[in-house]
Amino acid sequence: MENVLVDQKFGRTLEEKNFVKAPIRKEIDILYGQNDKYSKKLLKRIFDIGASIFTLVFVVSWLFPIIAILIKLDSNGSVFFKQLRHGKNNQLFYCYKFRTMVKNKDADTKQATVNDARITRIGKFLRKSSLDELPQVFNVLLGNMSIVGPRPQAVPMNLEFAKEIDNFMSRHQVKPGITGLAQSKGYRGEISSYSELYSRYRLDNFYVRKWNLIFDIKIIVETAVSLLLKSDKAY
Repeated sequence: MENVLVDQKFGRTLEEKNFVKAPIRKEIDILYGQNDKYSKKLLKRIFDIGASIFTLVFVVSWLFPIIAILIKLDSNGSVFFKQLRHGKNNQLFYCYKFRTMVKNKDADTKQATVNDARITRIGKFLRKSSLDELPQVFNVLLGNMSIVGPRPQAVPMNLEFAKEIDNFMSRHQVKPGITGLAQSKGYRGEISSYSELYSRYRLDNFYVRKWNLIFDIKIIVETAVSLLLKSDKAY
């Protein structure tokens, strides 16, 4: 993946010797270097903060009040829903969402399904459009999440998934994301089979090993396309 992206940007792959001058080599190291490089992490964090602030100013400022009013008119309960999830290095954090269900005791252990009676009318639209995830820009600003990364699951579900797939928790080597590689490929909503769970894990694991800023931007674009064309499993 690095070679493909480098070739697209610079016209040559990393295998071609002696083509890179010092300034370009520095740029390649930042964008495609090892995941533990401080400069690479810093670039991702700057992108996350910039994208979150842009969203707050141009989207959240007017859309949040509208969604909040619709949620309150539609059903009793709070506007926001928070849930414990695993973050980087399996550290627990509260993930924020717009509330899309009536209050129920199974929220942490039972996935949403087709025609789920717990989902409110406005909640169905929010889930279909993924607008329910919008409050997670605050998680990004707090440093719990990134714009792009493996999607975090509710803790009880995550522990169950870990029983099915060896090394499943290795996907937490990076911060979880509002969207991820799996979601950009259409894997959204209910996990209904082992093969689907394993496919998501493989995509997440690939991202953990290969992430870089250009890859993140590509995933964001593909996610937007997926929301428009492949939203049949978002419920």
